[in-house]
Amino acid sequence: MDTISIKTSARCQFVDISDDVVRRLTANGWQDGILLVYTPHTTSAITINENADPDVQTDMNSFLSKLIPVMKDFRHSEGNSDSHIKSSLVGASEMIIVEKGRPVLGTWQGIYFCEFDGPRSRKVFLKFIPSA
Repeated sequence: MDTISIKTSARCQFVDISDDVVRRLTANGWQDGILLVYTPHTTSAITINENADPDVQTDMNSFLSKLIPVMKDFRHSEGNSDSHIKSSLVGASEMIIVEKGRPVLGTWQGIYFCEFDGPRSRKVFLKFIPSA
C-alpha cells in the first residue's frame, strides 16, 4: 500500500491526482493489475472524470453545491452535513485497471480527489492488486 498526501485550499475543490498516481505506480514497480484509490475521510471522495477542461470540475462542484447546499437545519452539529452527503454520493474510492505500469484511462480522463470540507490535509491510499 502507498499513500498520497494532499493539502486542499478551499472548502470544495477537485484536485487532479493522476500524475501522483502514476508516480506511485512507477516508484513501487506496480505493473499489471488493479489499483484501488481510496480516501478514508467522510467528507471527501474520489472520482474519474474529464481532465482536459477545468470547467468540468467547476460545473460538477457548482451542481453538487446547488443540489446539496449548506443548510443550518441539518441536525449534525459540525455544520458540514452537506459535505458528508456529497462524499457519499460521489464515493470514497475508484478501482483502476493498470497495464504496463500505467492506469488505463480514457483520453480525457483524470483521477480526482474531491474535497467537500476544506481546506484540510488529507490522505489517499493506493492498494495494488497484481494480476494472477
